[in-house]
Amino acid sequence: MHAHQRIADLFARSEVRERSLAYLEGLLSGCERKNSWQVAEWAGETSPYGMQYLLDRSRWDAGAVQARLSEYVKEELGDPDAVLVLDETGFLKKGIHSAGVQRQYSGTAGRIENSQVGVFLCYAGQRGNVLLDRELYLPQDWVEDGARCRAAGIPEGVQFATKPMLGKQMLERAFDAGVPCGWIAGDEVYGRDSKLRRWLEERHQPFVLAVAADQRLWQQDMRQHRVDEIANKLPKRVWKRLSAGQGAKGERLYDWALVRWAEHEGWQHTLLVRRSLDAKPEYAFYFTFAPKKKSNLKTLVAIAGRRWAVEIAFQMAKGECGLDHYEVRHWQGWYRHITLAMLTLVVLTVLRAQEKKTFPQEGSSQRTRNPPSARPVAVARLA
Repeated sequence: MHAHQRIADLFARSEVRERSLAYLEGLLSGCERKNSWQVAEWAGETSPYGMQYLLDRSRWDAGAVQARLSEYVKEELGDPDAVLVLDETGFLKKGIHSAGVQRQYSGTAGRIENSQVGVFLCYAGQRGNVLLDRELYLPQDWVEDGARCRAAGIPEGVQFATKPMLGKQMLERAFDAGVPCGWIAGDEVYGRDSKLRRWLEERHQPFVLAVAADQRLWQQDMRQHRVDEIANKLPKRVWKRLSAGQGAKGERLYDWALVRWAEHEGWQHTLLVRRSLDAKPEYAFYFTFAPKKKSNLKTLVAIAGRRWAVEIAFQMAKGECGLDHYEVRHWQGWYRHITLAMLTLVVLTVLRAQEKKTFPQEGSSQRTRNPPSARPVAVARLA
């Protein structure tokens, strides 16, 4: 497997190296549940202990694998106009022993549940959407309980970090790795963090970050006003109906308005407002920062719409790559399984991008006699 060749030297022992290949192939397989038991069974092993050893006690660095994953994405899916999207997803768990687990809000369930929460960095480019990096969120109660952290294998020195702080760590790694991108996007968790916004501004990194309705903004009267109050006072003429991209039910049409509120050395801060087409419309708000030539309504709406790419990546990673199928409790096991599942998603995305290039969609100027192969065929060819 070409993808495994990129990371093979990170596994010093040959048996661990071979088992890591088998684990990746198992994640690419049609196993119903891609945990250690079923992946081991698929690989022809009589027990799950070898796969469990790979994830828990063998010697290899998941961070080094993630760095190689970034190189893979840069080479195969790199796009200077790509959007790096920050978001988190929940992993529902029973018990109290898995690293970081507690009753907390899970977007997966849409409510407060006993779960772990992973913060992810999605790479949304023209050739596909993949998960580029990951961090396990540790609630404050966990960090303050040394005995519990030791039992879960959490390294000493790990301190509490908010989700925006974890997002900043991942963005720094992506920037240092030279991963090409044009924009940063994220939901309200990240948009409301002024430190994260200022850090991006200092780097001259364009962004479109969602903010809550009660976020305040300085106006010409030298007073701060809530963004929802600003939106309610906008005249009808400033609203434009535009698509935020294709959704499952067609074009995602909304009414949009743009309020310019600061400019410095050719860079603009704006408030982007989205209004649904319902009889009782719902609003969403975004702080944006970009060069003046890119701070136009059409461009900013397109970037706001690209944030949904992370949902597609989560759906594919969980549905096809076993991202949430793990049964590990320890910190290291979580990072190892999640990283290998992310690499699997990159493999599938690269394959599909190659197939689209070889077998263009109907209506393309290029023609071929044979239809593109189905995904199982592509996986078999890869293996």
